[in-house]
Amino acid sequence: MEGASKMELLKQGAEARIYKTIFLGRPTIVKERFQKRYRHPVLEEKLTHRRTVQEVRAILRCRRAGICAPAVYFVDYTSHRIFLEEIQDSSTVCEHIASSCAADMALESLAEKMGQMLARMHDEDVVHGDLTTSNMLLRRPDGHAETELVLIDFGLSSISALPEDKGVDLYVLEKAFLSSHPNTEEIFSRMLKKYAASSKKSAAVLKKLDEVRLRGRKRSMVG
Repeated sequence: MEGASKMELLKQGAEARIYKTIFLGRPTIVKERFQKRYRHPVLEEKLTHRRTVQEVRAILRCRRAGICAPAVYFVDYTSHRIFLEEIQDSSTVCEHIASSCAADMALESLAEKMGQMLARMHDEDVVHGDLTTSNMLLRRPDGHAETELVLIDFGLSSISALPEDKGVDLYVLEKAFLSSHPNTEEIFSRMLKKYAASSKKSAAVLKKLDEVRLRGRKRSMVG
């Protein structure tokens, strides 16, 4: 790719490879969706193209709404690569919560930031699809005392106005949050309260969240 230096592989997941490079003089993360050999090539090409489009669309919609997400520098639909801003000097929310120096008051403030961000995202009808504390970063912009919350990894995202889809989004986060961070139920509850106060559509979404929770408990009892 012209304008990009040699790419360094950072990790490989089930859907994509993540590289680090310099693109047009800027530190860049490249997400490359690779082909699944078990699918028909034509179907695979259509699915991969659609998912790449959905991911870029979700990021751009979030950024237009004032939600911090990586800038999209370039999209190569032939190789299914997305060139994204590298969020430098950051740490994951997961690492921050696990840190022994994270005070309760700081975590409450962080929970409110998360609730406000997710409310804005859902009001834009963006469903992230993989909400975890590892997919949220904290960084302190130059000259700012307050940290900034950045949402990343929109690989499973979609655009949906359905309260159920947004309720499932919150349920995925709740399961990931409480399994990664035991004894933080109060923190998650504070996040949901801020979500309810910040979203214009929260009543229907939180109702669906309760329904999804109930279905989850019933499946656990049957299992």
